[in-house]
Amino acid sequence: MSEYSIRPARADDMIQVHALMQPYVERRILLGKELVVLYEATQEFLVAVDENERVIGAGALHVMWEDLGEVRTLLVSDEWLHKGVGRRIVEALEVVARELRLTRLFCLTFEVDFFSRRGFTEIGEQVVTPDVYAQLVRSRDEGVAEFLDLAHVKPNTLGNTRMLKRLT
Repeated sequence: MSEYSIRPARADDMIQVHALMQPYVERRILLGKELVVLYEATQEFLVAVDENERVIGAGALHVMWEDLGEVRTLLVSDEWLHKGVGRRIVEALEVVARELRLTRLFCLTFEVDFFSRRGFTEIGEQVVTPDVYAQLVRSRDEGVAEFLDLAHVKPNTLGNTRMLKRLT
């Protein structure tokens, strides 16, 4: 395997990110996203690129509240799985989260062991105060609804696990 690096995504990376997502969508690991949605979220993404600038992995950090962010759309191409790419993307997203002064990171995942090794733990109900809940419930973002475990998103979920990490 060649070397790779992690950097902020650029708009022209999003076609490759979209293509990288498709096997995950087909395996029902991720819900599909339209390309326009990815372009709109470009600034949330970090990408792993090989020496030819080909996107081999990606992940996004979505700010949900003053202290809370979500790791979203974590992807690694099949040929780069188990080579540390996903770990390095999550570590880089954590750096960004700390720079934004977030103290908690949420993820919705099938990869419980992967995220557990990175300090995430499974969560249940009541992970925010009632006042914050009242504000968050107004969001139209499906990720926020998943975080809150709202009933209206249940038909769209894939059966994955809600996890949280406290940043130090």
